Amino acid sequence: MGDFDGSVAVITGGARGIGAEIARKMAADGAHVVCADVLDTTEIVTEIEAAGGSAEGRPMDVTDAAAAADAIKAIHSDHGHLDILVNNAGITRDQLLVRMKPEDWDLVLRINLDGAFKVTQPTAKIMMRQKSGRIVNIASVVGLMGNAGQTNYSASKAGLIGFTKSLARELGPRNVTVNAVAPGYIQTAMTDALTDDQRAALMKTVAIPRLGTPGDVADAVTFLAGPKASYITGVVINVSGGLYI
Repeated sequence: MGDFDGSVAVITGGARGIGAEIARKMAADGAHVVCADVLDTTEIVTEIEAAGGSAEGRPMDVTDAAAAADAIKAIHSDHGHLDILVNNAGITRDQLLVRMKPEDWDLVLRINLDGAFKVTQPTAKIMMRQKSGRIVNIASVVGLMGNAGQTNYSASKAGLIGFTKSLARELGPRNVTVNAVAPGYIQTAMTDALTDDQRAALMKTVAIPRLGTPGDVADAVTFLAGPKASYITGVVINVSGGLYI
């Protein structure tokens, strides 16, 4: 028996990277995972099903409130319940503030912060009626500590942390928990492109001298979404190897 047997979990940005790893782990532990993304989810859904798990892909643009609400409504209608939401969809458009294009500021906030609102609002209504549910938001360590060249991204993730804490107070009386995970430097295609000198400089900033993995983040998410975290809400788990202490 898995911790998520019988549960339906929606993971935005679930086509690849951290979102796909969260989907793998939840499916392996018994959840039916809905990988919601603007990207093609065929690969991750096929992989999960081949491993014996249950998954489906759903097109979802988190910047479109009506479309996001329709997708959540359809998922609930198809399965009869919606137990877990992981707000993972996000982008970066890094640049120093004095050089940042207004459209890059707007896009990052629209996807990373506004998108979480647009998906969470219809989901929260369902969970409140159920009197149960788990919401986990993927923030970032830069939302806690800031980072030069990422004013837009840092602002969006700091906003998501405030969103998490306030919503936890609103939904707690209905047995719905809301928490966040704040990853640090995670092994991705972007970090794969670092030079040896850049990687060495990066390792000097963390207490544990390695990059994190998508699995490190997914483990924190699955804990917060699972039964062992039933009395934990409004917290931010910092998964950064000691980058921010």
